[in-house]
Amino acid sequence: MGSNVQTIICATGRTLVGLFFLLAGLAKIGDMATYHAMMENAGLTPTSLLLPATIGLEIIGGLLVILGRKFAREAALLLALFTLAANIFLHAFWAAPEEMRLIQTSLFTKNIAIMGALLFIAANVRPHTKASS
Repeated sequence: MGSNVQTIICATGRTLVGLFFLLAGLAKIGDMATYHAMMENAGLTPTSLLLPATIGLEIIGGLLVILGRKFAREAALLLALFTLAANIFLHAFWAAPEEMRLIQTSLFTKNIAIMGALLFIAANVRPHTKASS
C-alpha cells in the first residue's frame, strides 16, 4: 500500500475515533442535567468535578487524536483508560437487571473495540515534526 493511501487511512481512522469522543463531550454540554444524574446514580461523585473533567477529556482528547500531532499518543491512552473506567462503572452487564443485560453487554463490547482502536492509534501515531534543514 502506498504511503499516501496509508496516511489517508490512518487519518480517517483517527478522525472517526476522535469524533466519537468529541461529539460525546459536546453532547454532555448540551444535556448536563441528564449526565449529572447518570453519574450520581452510578455512584460517581463528586459529580460537580467529574462531569466537567469528563467533558474536557472527551473534547480535548478527541481533538488531539483527530489531529494526530503532539500529545495524540497520550490522549489515546487516556481515552482508553477512561473508556475502561466507563465500562466498569456504567456498563457492568454482569450486575445489570435482566432487561438491561443485552444493551449493557452491547455497550461494553463496543467500548472494548474502541479501546482496541485507541491502543492501535497510541502505538502507531507518528506526531508530525518540523523537518530539519
